Amino acid sequence: MNEKIRHLLDQISALEDDLRQEVLAQEASALYKIKGKRVEFEAVVRLAHRQLKTGFFRWLVTYRPQNLITGPIIYSMIFPMLLLDVCVSFYQWTCFPIYGITKVRRGDYMVYDRQQLAYLNFIEKFHCAYCAYGNGLMAYASEIVGRTEEYFCPIKHARKLLGAHARYARFLSYGDAENYEKKLEAYRVNLGKMEQPDKPAD
Repeated sequence: MNEKIRHLLDQISALEDDLRQEVLAQEASALYKIKGKRVEFEAVVRLAHRQLKTGFFRWLVTYRPQNLITGPIIYSMIFPMLLLDVCVSFYQWTCFPIYGITKVRRGDYMVYDRQQLAYLNFIEKFHCAYCAYGNGLMAYASEIVGRTEEYFCPIKHARKLLGAHARYARFLSYGDAENYEKKLEAYRVNLGKMEQPDKPAD
């Protein structure tokens, strides 16, 4: 990968970070404030949320029957997800220090703030927690595997890859034999220098 492409990728990454921060700031200023792990709404907004909440029995009557029927299948997926969670966590905690790779902070991917929404009933909050765990786990595992791939084989595929992790764009071009040996160690060193994102202030 030439320096111009690398520079452009760095700019794109910085702009994406700025955009995320700006969107969060705009949303927060309009609807809520984040204080540590707590999300606080204005009193008027909280009241409106409570009034929009669907009670459990009404929710049960109006809920799509196919969702109830497939519920046991969806929730049985917790077992392979828990196994994946344990396995990837064990792998990174044992192997990343040996490789010199900065560990992925699990809490950056597991976010459970939908439980603070007053317009959701307890079943909807349970659904939201499950989805947050499942999607957070996939992102967490993807980052662990992505760092591993960057350490061992930071080479792009010859064919277009859908759903590539964020690190993939910086990998070496397919067939770039000359730079492989030269730059492999640099990739590995950089993985050990990664800074963890700052935790939000309380």
